[in-house]
Amino acid sequence: METKAKKVLIADDEKDILEIISYNLSGEGYEIYTAKDGNEALDMARKIHPDLIILDIMMPYKTGIEVCQILRSDEQFRETLIIFLTALSDETSHIKGLESGGDDYVSKPISPKILVSRVNALFRRIHKDTEEKAITIGNLIIDPVKFIVTLKGKDIILAKKEFELLYLLASKPGRVFLRNEILSQVWGQEVIVGDRTIDVHIRKIRQKLNLDCITTVKGVGYKFNL
Repeated sequence: METKAKKVLIADDEKDILEIISYNLSGEGYEIYTAKDGNEALDMARKIHPDLIILDIMMPYKTGIEVCQILRSDEQFRETLIIFLTALSDETSHIKGLESGGDDYVSKPISPKILVSRVNALFRRIHKDTEEKAITIGNLIIDPVKFIVTLKGKDIILAKKEFELLYLLASKPGRVFLRNEILSQVWGQEVIVGDRTIDVHIRKIRQKLNLDCITTVKGVGYKFNL
């Protein structure tokens, strides 16, 4: 039985970037769609419901961050993977992208091999999560099959990486996970992210759950306590 190809939407106002990414990802077996600005990206996303969206941050009409925020506010896109493309090298831009609900970012100029490896890594992580069991701790339920976090009967919407990070920490309450260990298990060996990445995601999880359930162990890592 053949596996249905994953849909990937690429949004960038540079034609050559669209062509390069489309060529390399189609060669990996992905079903490719493209958009040249923020409004077109939103329209296309609502039409095809892609598994992954690659968003350039600086686009006409709406930036990639604005597009991401709009999509994440819609329940049907809470499980959609989102990767940002950015020529902005400052840490603030990367943090804004992650806080808006992005799962990863790739800097320009683009290395097709790095982008492909990151896309493949994200999809492998999803496959692994579907084989894991739900975690129930008190009134908190973390379901890796449905990608839903339920607290006191209410669903809490988390971005992909936020969910994966919470699941990892909650899988062994009280155990301290080292920062390098978290990066390896949540983002994978193929993905290189900044030191602030974990901090940003931890802060968002705390805000969304409104729970003091993740403890920072200074200079070491994080642990889950509830």
